[in-house]
Amino acid sequence: MSGNPITHINRKSQIFYLHQGKTKLGHPKYFFSLKKLGPLPDTMPKGYEVYENPNGQVFLRKKRPTIIRDSEIKVVYEGMRKYSAIEYYRLNTQKNAIIVYLADQDADAIKNLLSGRYILKSGNTKKALDSILNYSPMMRFVLTEKEKRVFVAERYCFLGSINDWINIGGPNKLENLVKKYLKHLGKESFFELI
Repeated sequence: MSGNPITHINRKSQIFYLHQGKTKLGHPKYFFSLKKLGPLPDTMPKGYEVYENPNGQVFLRKKRPTIIRDSEIKVVYEGMRKYSAIEYYRLNTQKNAIIVYLADQDADAIKNLLSGRYILKSGNTKKALDSILNYSPMMRFVLTEKEKRVFVAERYCFLGSINDWINIGGPNKLENLVKKYLKHLGKESFFELI
């Protein structure tokens, strides 16, 4: 712990420092914090990786093999540009799913509110707004057949009795599901998808 500490700068430009402590049984434990105080390791623990969630929180987690391909993530990114009018969103992969997160706040209203401030006059409005927005999962594409690369589409249900993912389509090829469902994000028709 004598070299440079492990750090991660999140999307909000905050610097997180990796800390090392011990469990009750004396085993090493690691966590990220905005504070620079305490034992700061200079090497990453073997088998672990830095993970930043869509809201900018930073964690150390065990490396996970992913079954989602980069080309499939690209299909969803391109689908968001082509079929959705949503400007502020984040994509995340977990296990066998690609999850689309949308901003909880009205980004256009915030942009109008802050339009005269320096932060938005500096030329990087999108980055400035993105650094203050929070995101929630709204839709996901779940790989159900690994060999055939077949997915199902699900949306998050906000009924008090459910509050969980519900299937809205598939199984089908990812391209077909992206084309059919991404256009509903941010619209009333989203809540009619069942």
